[in-house]
Amino acid sequence: MDDEKKGEQEFLVSVLIPAKDEADNIGHLVNEIHRALAGHHSHEVVLVDDGSNDDTSAVFLQQCQQLGMPGRLIRHARSAGQSTALWTAARHASGRFLVTIDGDGQNDPADIPALVAQGLTMEDKHPHFCIAGFRKNRRDTRWKKIQSRIANAVRRSILDDGVPDTGCGLKLLPRETWLCLPYFDHMHRFVPALVKRLGGVIAVVPVHHRHRTAGVSKYTAWNRLWVGIVDMWGVSWLIRRSKLPLIERMEVQH
Repeated sequence: MDDEKKGEQEFLVSVLIPAKDEADNIGHLVNEIHRALAGHHSHEVVLVDDGSNDDTSAVFLQQCQQLGMPGRLIRHARSAGQSTALWTAARHASGRFLVTIDGDGQNDPADIPALVAQGLTMEDKHPHFCIAGFRKNRRDTRWKKIQSRIANAVRRSILDDGVPDTGCGLKLLPRETWLCLPYFDHMHRFVPALVKRLGGVIAVVPVHHRHRTAGVSKYTAWNRLWVGIVDMWGVSWLIRRSKLPLIERMEVQH
C-alpha cells in the first residue's frame, strides 16, 4: 500500500468517476451512488476532474458535503483522457473494491450492489478478478450500437477476454488487482483482457443503460474505432509475451 494511504480509513467500495465538463450530470450521479450504497456498504466516491472548463468539481464537492458522504477530488490541470483519469483515481482510492462508472449518468448506480455482491463471493477464491457490466438494452444511437457490436466481435476474436461489452463503464476490481495492471493510454478499454493476463477470472453481470440527459460525448466515432484497433493489437502483443504464473502461497507456523 502506498505511503500516503497509511493511517487512512479503508472502505469496502471506492467508486471511481472520470469526468470532463459533466457539471449538469455529476450532482445527480453522486446522489444516486450514495442512495445505492448507504446503509449497505462503507464507501467513498473518488472523482477525477479531467481538465473541465465548467463547475464539475464544485458541484461534486457540494453534493458530497450535503450528503455527508466521503469524497475525494483530484483535478488534472489539462485533459489527459479517461484511462489516465481512472488510473489517477485508483491511486488515490482506499477501497478494497474499486468500481468504475462513467460520469455522464448513463450507467445506473443501482447496479453497483450486484457487482459488490459478486465480488464478495469471488474474493476468497481468486486473487485477481474483474466483474464487468453488460448493457443488454443500450440507449445509444443506431450507428453507435452497430459500431460497438463490430468492435466487440473483433476484440473477442483477438483477445478472447470473455466479455461481450467491454465498453460498459461499470466494472469492479479489487484495488490490488487494478494496481497490478500495466498503464498505457486507452487501457480502460481492455481491463478484462489485462486481468486475464494476470491469471484472473472474469465475470459478467447484466446492467441497465440510460440515455444521456445533458452534455455531449467526449469521444468521436473515429477516435473509438481506429485508436481502439491499434491499441487492440498492442494489447494482444503484450498478452502473448508476458503472461504471469498463478502463485500459491503457503506458510508454516511455529
